[in-house]
Amino acid sequence: MESTGQLIHKQQIEHIAVSVSNDFDAFYKNNLSDEVIEKAKDAPLLILTTDGKGIVMHKDDLRPATRKKAEISYKKLGKRLSSGEKKNSKRMATVASVYNIERFVRSPDSFKNELTTLKVVDEIKRPKPIAKRVWASVEKSSETVVKEMFEEGLRRDPENKKMWVVLVDGAPNQISLIKAEAKARKISITIVCDIIHVIEYLWKAAWSFFKKGDREAESWVNERFMAILEGKASHVAAGVRRTATMRNLSKSAREAADKCSDYLLNKSPYLKYHKYLQQGFPIATGIIEGTCRYLIKDRMDITGARWRIIGAEAVLKLRSLKASGDFTEYWRFHEEQEFNRNHKSKYKKPNLINKIHKIDTYF
Repeated sequence: MESTGQLIHKQQIEHIAVSVSNDFDAFYKNNLSDEVIEKAKDAPLLILTTDGKGIVMHKDDLRPATRKKAEISYKKLGKRLSSGEKKNSKRMATVASVYNIERFVRSPDSFKNELTTLKVVDEIKRPKPIAKRVWASVEKSSETVVKEMFEEGLRRDPENKKMWVVLVDGAPNQISLIKAEAKARKISITIVCDIIHVIEYLWKAAWSFFKKGDREAESWVNERFMAILEGKASHVAAGVRRTATMRNLSKSAREAADKCSDYLLNKSPYLKYHKYLQQGFPIATGIIEGTCRYLIKDRMDITGARWRIIGAEAVLKLRSLKASGDFTEYWRFHEEQEFNRNHKSKYKKPNLINKIHKIDTYF
């Protein structure tokens, strides 16, 4: 209104957002720029990472299983959701990121200073992600987004010359999809479980043995954290379970300790941090966790919002383009596609209309 003097209604804006996002998939399928390839070509590591984030949806746009639960659930209020009632009102969006990065070689001892309150050495300069692309979809399945993630990796490394590292939070279905996709494409990958999730399991286990707020729990966690970094996850799991047994803890009191042990044992193939650090791999999923926040939560999780699939998907695509630094280039591509669809195809002499289009674009 302020810029044009014309009032644009909400529904019109929604239609515009959907329309301008329609070339998203085609853009990334056909337009990996030379600049991206040039930036990423010298970095030896190719990082793929994915996660999920729920979005509150209209009931009709929930996935069938969630919609069925929502229909039989009791709501306290008629106009809004109360605490705990969002569980059956969300549809999971799959978030993905692909980037290149230099190696950052460390050892488990590098973390000892980070576990103390007094820093005795300056912070080491860490390499930053190169040509990072992020995106999310609430419409597509997790399988489809994982396939897109591998396709993006292959566009950057078609000859599979780089080290492919896939960072995950440890969800079994997530790992299964990634391994299946890598096997189908005959790509050698290294799956790394996020170290922050491991630490959280340790802290939950600690409260099986210490009172809340006991400072001894911190030392207990740090000691086991260092052992896991040294590649001793299975030993730590056995020790935690043995401690719970020797203290004769009840089933409920030792529940967190057992969950921690199970997690460490089940994920042990992806917890070889001593090797990952030696090869300079990242071991935390901060990139994808941050993406879930600023790509989805900050916009899609505003108070009272309930989304339809078509609108949510359009907003996610546009925010993904902006976050990846590709919006300007995408807009040029989108305008070209609109021109071809709406004008070029309707003229008998496309060369003439091409010249007119170039003049209009220039001015």
